[in-house]
Amino acid sequence: MKIENANILITGGTLGIGYATARLLIEHGANVAITGRDEKRTHKAARELGAMPITADVANPEDVKRTFKMFMNEYGRLDALINNAGIGISKKLGSVQLEDFQQVYNVNVFGAAMMGKHAAEIFKKQNYGNIINIGSTAATKGYEGGSVYVSSKFALRGMTQCWQAELRRYNVRIMLLNPSEVTTAFGREDREERDSQPNKLRGREIARAIKGALELDDRGFIPELAVWATNPF
Repeated sequence: MKIENANILITGGTLGIGYATARLLIEHGANVAITGRDEKRTHKAARELGAMPITADVANPEDVKRTFKMFMNEYGRLDALINNAGIGISKKLGSVQLEDFQQVYNVNVFGAAMMGKHAAEIFKKQNYGNIINIGSTAATKGYEGGSVYVSSKFALRGMTQCWQAELRRYNVRIMLLNPSEVTTAFGREDREERDSQPNKLRGREIARAIKGALELDDRGFIPELAVWATNPF
């Protein structure tokens, strides 16, 4: 896929991985729209990036429909969806509540699924498209306290494989990118970015992996890619 002049939609694009990815793709000539739940933050990020802002919550089906309507009205074609929006809760099994699963799954699983559904409808008509789901190394191995978040990323990994089986015949590439720990605002209630650490991943490393996966010639794709910090210990 050629990044220049490609029309790309990124969910959760106001901070962290989404913001870094939007910046890198725009620097290389892509037309990018970012979504975010907070209108002020979304518009501020879009101004900084030169992106199209869409205030929307992926957990809200009506927002998802509106997101695609706005995007297609602006660009007329969708080349890639980056399903980046995600939240996390860490609780041991004895403390977890049903509401914890519902809150996280509404974004990480159901929201990603509905975004994927609408993108797939467009891609089938175009006979072309790309979806990159942002998973986690938690999608491959559980850990203590991870019942809610880990299971949501395992679900996303399973959906990715299902979409691959369904959509390859339409020239649609579905890819899963699993970052390990990244110093972003993820998991923080104040949504403030963490300070960068020399031995930890930053959003820009994940952005480069996303760009590289997209730039692979359309005749092939990377089904799943993990990015680890070399020495985070």
